[in-house]
Amino acid sequence: MIFAAGLGTRLKPYTVSHPKALVPVGGKPMLQRVIENLSMAGVKDIVINVHHFADQVVDFIKSNGNFGLDIKISDESDCLLDTGGGLLKAASLLSGDNPDDPILLHNADILTDLPLGLMQSFHQQSGADVTLLCSHRDSSRTLYFIDNRLAGWENLSNGDRKPKGFVPEEAHDASPFGGVHIIKKRILFERLLDYAGRKIHPFSIMPFYLDNLSILDIRRFMLPDGCHWFDVGSTDKLAAAETYLKNK
Repeated sequence: MIFAAGLGTRLKPYTVSHPKALVPVGGKPMLQRVIENLSMAGVKDIVINVHHFADQVVDFIKSNGNFGLDIKISDESDCLLDTGGGLLKAASLLSGDNPDDPILLHNADILTDLPLGLMQSFHQQSGADVTLLCSHRDSSRTLYFIDNRLAGWENLSNGDRKPKGFVPEEAHDASPFGGVHIIKKRILFERLLDYAGRKIHPFSIMPFYLDNLSILDIRRFMLPDGCHWFDVGSTDKLAAAETYLKNK
């Protein structure tokens, strides 16, 4: 599933008249770059959620023949649902009957040359319920891991921490989340739906992860050496990604 519904306020003026997911990077829309990377990893079925200028995203997908894939649209035009609510709304569109089937979730504003198949293999071999892409980089918000298992989260700007009572220790390794994660399908139906009060409403999935550390096996997959990662959700970060692609 590609999360492409965001307003993209940090990418104005482009997003005044366009969806964030279609911002061009190196002459190619971000959404296309994400779709192509998923396709190279063997993904055949994709769900894309839409909200801001939803019709432009739908038209873009159609005009490119769905990129030869089975692409479904989860329409959030009436209400922007964030990652947790968006995933629940899209649940009926996600293929696969096995409850342990992996669902790869990818933010539309994440540009990476990571071969996603590496992360998929790691997830399947580890047996984790959830796998989070992480890297060592500067960020105001970070996750903490011990033996590669998620232990907590902190906003370094204001000291907020989750879950309640969590205090970082020397044994914890800090690494921010990279906007790509894999979750077992059964977690969506067995845990996430209950967490949401069995109704679809706007909420982020990260608090769900942090509130369920005692019952979920949540691990990190570190961005391998030699792979590149960019968040193109703001104009300055978009410029950095453009520079990388020009010099590639």
